Amino acid sequence: MATSELTSIRSQKVKAARRLAKRAFRDRDRAFLAEGPQAVREALRLPGVTIELFATADAGSRHPEIMADAAAAGVPVHLASGEVMAELAQTVTPQGVLAVCRLLHVPLTEAVRSDARLVAVLAHVRDPGNAGTVLRTADAAGADAVVFTDASVDPYNGKCVRASAGSLFHLPVVTGEPFARAVARLRESGLRVLAADGAGERTLDDVDLSGPTAWVFGNEAWGLPEEILAEADEVVRVPIYGGAESLNLATAAAVCLYASARAQREK
Repeated sequence: MATSELTSIRSQKVKAARRLAKRAFRDRDRAFLAEGPQAVREALRLPGVTIELFATADAGSRHPEIMADAAAAGVPVHLASGEVMAELAQTVTPQGVLAVCRLLHVPLTEAVRSDARLVAVLAHVRDPGNAGTVLRTADAAGADAVVFTDASVDPYNGKCVRASAGSLFHLPVVTGEPFARAVARLRESGLRVLAADGAGERTLDDVDLSGPTAWVFGNEAWGLPEEILAEADEVVRVPIYGGAESLNLATAAAVCLYASARAQREK
């Protein structure tokens, strides 16, 4: 049930939610912000994840199903003025609805199980928009999990959450794992570890992708460091048939993940 409208950006509720834009407070409070109707809708589908909801009156009218789902789940709803929503939102044009959610921490051993067939690993990925898009693509390709190593961006960064378009709430996401520990777990679970990098001697066209596979994707600007390439079972590049110098991270990840998904389904 909605409370009276919040109109002051100095409200303690507003301040407590707004500080979650910073990673230090997300880590301390074990919470993050999910902005926009798509993300909020997916968050509400997971029992116990949504802590509270902020919505403008207009957004509540446009998305009655979100308000109904929040009420059914017993999630407190705070009506917010346009000024308050602008303070909370991390976008230029807020969509009028925002949720405070509990961190979706999944241990590596639970996320990567012996029956896993496809896993995406983000190593040294710093751009939150790219990271969120890779997460969304992994979800669409039917991946079993996504692993963010300790050198990568926080998946609960607001831009990453938005770029995932709700996929953050669909599959296990592991955060803060050292790369060596992640690789060890992947191999224990029977996955072959392939590093996607332009330095690969073989291309996607040359590699059998029908078996359980973990794809490792690196930094947007300089790819994967040598020590990570050395840990992979094989370094594979996406073939370039035209004149483009390279593909960006999110596009290359989409090509690799879907190549694996297709090969596994054909098998």
